[in-house]
Amino acid sequence: MRFIYRCGDCGHEFESDDVVYLCPKCGGSEKAGEFRKGILSVILDPDGLKALRDRKDLCVEDFMPYPIVHPETFPCGPTPLVKPLRLRKETGVDLTLKMDSQLLSGSFKDRASLLVASQAIHHGQDRIALASTGNAGAAMSAIGAAYGLDIILFVPASAPVNKLMQSVLYGANVVPVKGTYDDAFALSIAYSRLRGGINRNTAYNPMTIEGKKAASIEIFLQMGRKAPDVIYVPTGDGCILGGIWKGFADLRDAGLIDRLPRIICCQSTASSAIADAVDSGRMKDVVATTLADSISVSSPANGRMAVRAVKESCGHAVRVSDEEILAAQRILTAKAGLFVEPASACAYAAFLKDRDNIHDGESATVLLTGTGFKDMAVFNGRISLPEAIEASEEAVGRLSF
Repeated sequence: MRFIYRCGDCGHEFESDDVVYLCPKCGGSEKAGEFRKGILSVILDPDGLKALRDRKDLCVEDFMPYPIVHPETFPCGPTPLVKPLRLRKETGVDLTLKMDSQLLSGSFKDRASLLVASQAIHHGQDRIALASTGNAGAAMSAIGAAYGLDIILFVPASAPVNKLMQSVLYGANVVPVKGTYDDAFALSIAYSRLRGGINRNTAYNPMTIEGKKAASIEIFLQMGRKAPDVIYVPTGDGCILGGIWKGFADLRDAGLIDRLPRIICCQSTASSAIADAVDSGRMKDVVATTLADSISVSSPANGRMAVRAVKESCGHAVRVSDEEILAAQRILTAKAGLFVEPASACAYAAFLKDRDNIHDGESATVLLTGTGFKDMAVFNGRISLPEAIEASEEAVGRLSF
């Protein structure tokens, strides 16, 4: 579908057939310690959107600015929309859980990476650079392996080893950095400037937000062509939240829904830059220390768009402690059979804390973005295996359960 770019900060609109990153007018104009400026939105052709309203065979790709190349090569959804029986009874809410932890690389980041791969192929490029704390890198590396693209991945050396090993096994060129994610981000930008190719960095490349909006389109289709009343989104850099907002905004602009669901920004109290900005209006960085590494972000790349998305949807922010996150992770495993990483469990913890803000008869969706196998180290010292018993009936008889 045809599209233009629009800056969310200065409002500049333009069309380009080239690969575009930040706004050419205000990109990079933020002050030190402030959220990044100049993040671009992809604005789909209004007539093209309206033409989708009466389509009976509507699909996710209808809303994409680039066609997905050979989608059967690396299927990316639909992921299950689970109705957890026990949790629905306990909470009294018409609750669904969107299981993007079931995507092929184990996280939501497949969605953005697949569209960036299609963008690269469209422009005749075979090299993609990015920075990641793990999930985005693993997703891009998996898709690079499937399509024969060279992936150059800059990662903080402290990122969870399971995620880094995924990327190594997929054949990416992994470059551990003695520093923070921000350091890795800067080096990946420098690499693209010096060596060419496409840069996939979250929000920096507008197609990452466009790819992530696919989850909203899927939820709409899976719910019988309607949107939930409220959706809980685990939030770190704000790109997933921005993508969820963009998907529902496109559905609204197509005339397929008449309002946005309330979008709830879910953050750890130990990494709450966007939640703080939602409440205060001040777009300031923080020092992030949460154990939920996928949402541990000091300087959110898509913070400004995320704040606008929450406010436009009449949503709000919920902060939960790391202990509440770990408790929610255990609830999801023990009462729904769903094993997700702490970043995903943050959204369910926020749902539990926010239960009184869900009105009678309203539906709520919680977005679960990464499998628990991504970060097993979080259980060190918290969970231990039972002692082995003797191989005898007498030992069985002594069991207390």
